Amino acid sequence: MKSSIRNWLETQLSSKVLQIEPVSGGCINQAYCVRLASGQTVFVKINETCAMFDAEASGLTAINQTVSNFAPDVLHYCDEALVLEWLTPASSDESFWQSLADQLALMHQYKGHSFGFDCDNYCGATPQPNPEYSCGIEFFAEQRLLYQAKLALNAGLLSGKNLMAIERIAGQLHRWLPKQPPVLLHGDLWSGNVMATTAGAKLIDPACYFGMAEADMAMTLLFGGFSASFYDRYAEQSDIASDWQDRAELYNLYHLLNHLNLFGGQYQSAVQRVIGRYGF
Repeated sequence: MKSSIRNWLETQLSSKVLQIEPVSGGCINQAYCVRLASGQTVFVKINETCAMFDAEASGLTAINQTVSNFAPDVLHYCDEALVLEWLTPASSDESFWQSLADQLALMHQYKGHSFGFDCDNYCGATPQPNPEYSCGIEFFAEQRLLYQAKLALNAGLLSGKNLMAIERIAGQLHRWLPKQPPVLLHGDLWSGNVMATTAGAKLIDPACYFGMAEADMAMTLLFGGFSASFYDRYAEQSDIASDWQDRAELYNLYHLLNHLNLFGGQYQSAVQRVIGRYGF
């Protein structure tokens, strides 16, 4: 951690930094456990190349305003650093998964006036545009599928033929996706972005926007899935359609395209499978 950020932390937190310990924080940011002379311990994320923390702070705040204490509290942020409350990990037992389902179902009941968000943000390191739309299917088609597909085409990761196939899928989403109200989504809801803590189930690293609840639930299936008790409990606490999993691959095409843009050609076959499933 460079001295300027350390000095900024001491100013913002009104305490001398005693110890800085690197911790796991994903592949995008550097992350630290910082212990202060005041006795406080905080979690600090640093990214000196991409000013994304304003948007992340907005997402965490939106989650907590919707469901109290469902995300870590934002203490301070600047272009290069984000300071959050320190969370002590706990075991991911069945009570955790059921609590996660309860709180997520409650969050998905919070309806916005439109689809999108009050700021653009990031899904991983990829910019995620969130303009206001009245139709969730059009929003998903244009600002999720087509946005990512065009990025991949421009990067040489997607063929023109496959772009045309995704354009045809995007133009026919109404055939497969039911109309849903705009609700607050985490936006990148895989197992690495939920956390069992001594303070309860928490959502971390959000890519928030107001979208279709099925999109959030679909993402939970993409990399191995959550506990079966999570899905049972969520179904009990929400009004999600019983056949939502039948559409999961279509929602997850967005995340597969994002991973194609982030990590390269290893995701081309997964994208191709989804295109093929929908007849293109």
